[in-house]
Amino acid sequence: MTATARPEVLALSSSRIRDIANAGMGRSDIAAFWFGEGDEVTPQFIRDAAQKAISDGETFYVHNLGLPALREAIATYESKLQGFASSPDRIAVTGSGVSALMIANQLVVSPGSKVVVVTPIWPNIAEAPRLIGAEVTRFALGVENGRWTLDLDRLLETLTPDTRMLIINAPNNPTGFTLDAEAQRAILAHCRKHGIWILSDEVYERLVFDGGAAAPSMLVHAGPEDRVIRVNSFSKAWRMTGWRLGWLTLPETMMPDVPKVIEYNTSCAPAFIQKGGIAALSDPRGEQSVAELRAGLSASRKLLLDGLDHLGGIEAPRSDGAMYAFFRIEGETDDMNVAKTLVTEHGLGLAPGSAFGPEGAGWLRWCFAARPEKIATGLERLEAFLRAR
Repeated sequence: MTATARPEVLALSSSRIRDIANAGMGRSDIAAFWFGEGDEVTPQFIRDAAQKAISDGETFYVHNLGLPALREAIATYESKLQGFASSPDRIAVTGSGVSALMIANQLVVSPGSKVVVVTPIWPNIAEAPRLIGAEVTRFALGVENGRWTLDLDRLLETLTPDTRMLIINAPNNPTGFTLDAEAQRAILAHCRKHGIWILSDEVYERLVFDGGAAAPSMLVHAGPEDRVIRVNSFSKAWRMTGWRLGWLTLPETMMPDVPKVIEYNTSCAPAFIQKGGIAALSDPRGEQSVAELRAGLSASRKLLLDGLDHLGGIEAPRSDGAMYAFFRIEGETDDMNVAKTLVTEHGLGLAPGSAFGPEGAGWLRWCFAARPEKIATGLERLEAFLRAR
């Protein structure tokens, strides 16, 4: 008998982003925009806080739910930014945002559960419930009048009483789609009526370009015991992708069981990493850093979208959040082939849209968290590809 992993693991999709990145990694001439991270390091004051914690010997296990000071800082931050009554008693610190997603699924989902996921979406989000053995129904966003849109009425029809959980990521990776407050209220009311859990991935909440400080949180409209779990991360807003630090905001009635699940995943996030998180939220330079990041992203977003429009023959729907342009080239339907050709022949690294599910086939994702001169170089290389077809 052949030694293999269980069927749920065998059924998982490999990362198509990695397939493309692996084709270009190690080449110094690649203008890479394939991963969801910027090209600037974590701010110095955050690094200093973690380095001090290491120097002070903070290298031991800590509470499963996280350092009390960090949980307090997160609750204060959420309450001030979003306006809902957060509390340290509802916060669980996790070793990354993706770990938070997995833990949330483990808390709620069982084999055979029906889970609805709004797509296209970062593959880790849709695959996590499948790894547990859930049945995942994909619900696709559409494009209308040059913008990504959600057919709310059809989504509510899809969320039948036998649905265990809805997963929605807004602002969305890869499209940048955001969910307005009216839609949030309608979704919450429907899910409350039928006892459906909502897993709201809000890791891009600070990366919005409409003048607001943050995209609205689903928890703004929820009561403390509603079946809503919010996922967040330090990775994007504070340029801490490599730190692997995230958190969950959960109903307080769930909290006695959360430490057990964290224990069997990672036990706890490292204390010195959490000290970096405390600095990010508590030091005034944290908000200054976020504002500077958003201003830079806004300028890069305009440069990229204007450049794509100038090239012609490209459909690039506008987005209000996150840090990606999700676009497609007229006449090109094989996104993997296009992405591979861009890497090997033109030195341009983009993520294939099919990495985000079948809804993304034919599309490409460009992360614009990059310096303007790098984006300009990327546009020149895309133009060369278009000329060479």
